[in-house]
Amino acid sequence: MAKNIYNGIINIFKEKGFTSHDVVAKMRGILKQKKIGHSGTLDPDAIGVLPVLLGNATVLSDMLTDKSKEYEAVLLLGISTDTQDSSGEVLKERDISNLNEDEVKEVINSFLGEYMQLPPMYSALKVGGKKLVDLAREGKEVKREPRKVNIFDIDIIDIDLPRVRFKAKVSKGTYIRTLCHDIGEKLSVGGCMESLIRKRVDRFDIDGAISLTQLESERDNIDKRIMSVEEYFSFLPKINTSPDFDKYLHNGNKLKFEDKFGNSELYRVYDSGDIFIAIYQKDNKELKPFKMFL
Repeated sequence: MAKNIYNGIINIFKEKGFTSHDVVAKMRGILKQKKIGHSGTLDPDAIGVLPVLLGNATVLSDMLTDKSKEYEAVLLLGISTDTQDSSGEVLKERDISNLNEDEVKEVINSFLGEYMQLPPMYSALKVGGKKLVDLAREGKEVKREPRKVNIFDIDIIDIDLPRVRFKAKVSKGTYIRTLCHDIGEKLSVGGCMESLIRKRVDRFDIDGAISLTQLESERDNIDKRIMSVEEYFSFLPKINTSPDFDKYLHNGNKLKFEDKFGNSELYRVYDSGDIFIAIYQKDNKELKPFKMFL
């Protein structure tokens, strides 16, 4: 009997204590499949949405990583740590008795929009081929360049100083730990992230996420939990090739663009047998392969 290979995206609820790599490793064991990846690192102490890519969907890693994300976090003011979260070594404690809620709200809201954020040393970013977190654990600190990030929305849920609970919708590459640190620095009292929940990545939200325990118990019906690549791109216009051009499509060759296709930048492309093959991108009067799923 042929082994079942799963293709598509599954919305996993990452529990505290697991790295994103741990989740992938456990899923390889549960599904008996090697070709599995994830769409962006979530800190071990953080919980929430982790879209996991199966089979032919692993090529979508960069696309999902680029999507905006929504978080709920608790900022702890008055304490600065080396990791910018409460699990790290305390570097400094400062008095917050002179802080008031209005001042805290004003500073938090001042981060709305674009700002230049310095990536933390305790992160998976690589410099010279080595992860920053590995260098940090060796006691090294290297020069990092600030990156432009966008805080699309901040909603303060509750203030009970020294803690502030808030929700934020942010662009790719935004570190909520660093946002908490930067808010604390702007308030001149320091701050770190005490907890983090990732509520949404693109169209995957926490209400639809399942734990690894649930995944294992539902293994026989796992197909119901998987979003196919075709469904993920269902919002894109559909194109079918004629039989004469099926070979070109299957080989990932460029195709001629026709005005009747419309004005989209990306298209779902099917062969003459109506089998979904690829996402193609408009390039002047041609369509070129963007992601192949054959």
